[in-house]
Amino acid sequence: MHKNSYKIKVAFSCDKNFSKSIEELKPFFGFDLSEIQPSNDINSLNSNNQVLIVDSLHAEVFPFEKVLIPKILILKQNEKNSSKDKFNSIIRLPIHFEQFNQTIIDMSQKHQFLKNSIVKVKDYILDKNTRFLKKNENFVKVTEKEMHFIEELNKYSKPLTKDYILKNIWGYSSDTDTHTVETHIYRLRQKIKNQFDDENFIKHTLKGYSF
Repeated sequence: MHKNSYKIKVAFSCDKNFSKSIEELKPFFGFDLSEIQPSNDINSLNSNNQVLIVDSLHAEVFPFEKVLIPKILILKQNEKNSSKDKFNSIIRLPIHFEQFNQTIIDMSQKHQFLKNSIVKVKDYILDKNTRFLKKNENFVKVTEKEMHFIEELNKYSKPLTKDYILKNIWGYSSDTDTHTVETHIYRLRQKIKNQFDDENFIKHTLKGYSF
């Protein structure tokens, strides 16, 4: 195991015995590990870490309603805890080092995948995993090219030209008929209009297409 090869940051808040044991193993984990207290800044916790580990003692005082990252509860064998439904996973001690290490890595990667799959677009949510454009309980399926187009519009504040869209999204040469782009975008706009009754999702001017 090479030290911290996954660049995953994990925060933990546990009793002295567990903290001592985990500190001794830190060089061998596939993630960075830092101890925190329930009183620490929660915004900083959410932005700087991918996973939070706590034991049953700290579980009673942690403000979990503000924690947005996956949470793991450490329990001793046969130990019970009324807060366990607030956690994404439960780890019971004793546990083998490799299993503990892999559990943390798997949870972090799953969280990162889900996080990267959801994109806020105006009043909509673009789910890249399912290729659904959603608003409230309503949704429409988009193609991979349409999804890429929506992402590009969302990324830039200035309009995208037809030439840019041809080369970078639909992968056509610049001498391709520009009506090809117009046809693709017209279909997407119609799809959104029919599903959401929204005629202004994509705007078109002489400068290009934008939100």
